[in-house]
Amino acid sequence: HICPTPSLKELEEVRRWDGARDVRPLDGNVRRWEGLLLPNKPPYNTGAFRFELTFSPNHPLEPPCVTLRTPIYHPSVDLEGRICQPLTTHVHWKPTTRAIQVLQDVLLQLDSPDPQRVLRADVARELQECAEEFWHRAEEHTQHHAEPRLNP
Repeated sequence: HICPTPSLKELEEVRRWDGARDVRPLDGNVRRWEGLLLPNKPPYNTGAFRFELTFSPNHPLEPPCVTLRTPIYHPSVDLEGRICQPLTTHVHWKPTTRAIQVLQDVLLQLDSPDPQRVLRADVARELQECAEEFWHRAEEHTQHHAEPRLNP
């Protein structure tokens, strides 16, 4: 059966996952969650990245939208925090996909920058042509912008 709003069970599932922390409805709105994503690999694993997950009024028939609120130097994330995420495009979206799968997919992308999934062509080009410079910039950017990664 189809649940029009994301379930509390899904929220609990995300809260138990170690890839994120402090996940909660934003301003008490069950259709908007916020929390911190915790990448596993350098250079992003030194910080935590605030995200917002917004569910469509037609959830789960339409995909949710994930936005990073913390600036990140990454080829798949634009300056507005939008993420190039095939999983949440209408072509690939399945109503059975759970919120945790969407967030796990984002985390996987953050951990493995892919020059084929591009929202920032300049950053993707740098990753391909001057990888060392890319990693250095990404690390500096993380130090300046990411939130501290305290243990919960």
